[in-house]
Amino acid sequence: MTVQDPDVVATSGAESAATGLRAGQIRLTVRTVSEGVTVVAVSGEVDMLTAPQLRADVLPHIEEGSTLVLDLSGVSFLGSAGLAVLVEASQHAQRRGATFRVVAVERAVTRPLAATGLGEVFSVFESVDRALEAEEPR
Repeated sequence: MTVQDPDVVATSGAESAATGLRAGQIRLTVRTVSEGVTVVAVSGEVDMLTAPQLRADVLPHIEEGSTLVLDLSGVSFLGSAGLAVLVEASQHAQRRGATFRVVAVERAVTRPLAATGLGEVFSVFESVDRALEAEEPR
């Protein structure tokens, strides 16, 4: 049996060809759309191993009066630890008078949001463009 470092990205095989990520890894891309508006795109599996990274990379982008769009369209699994990070980010945004929006299109994300009722709590959109165009949180 071979043990591999979970922080090493696969460079060959079906898993790397499909996502470029191994289990236990996420990729985050942060872009500033305009002053006070940030989009954080996440891909991979958001579980108890990767949720701390998501938390550490998302919360600092929620500033007073800002807008954060968390794009989960590249997420292939969203576990309870990931849902907890979303709840924390939403609460963090409320305390700062910021806007927190979630983009969810894949069933791996929409299903846990619906099953927990969190799809009704967050402002959830089907695309980053729609989330950015929104005047008021839904």
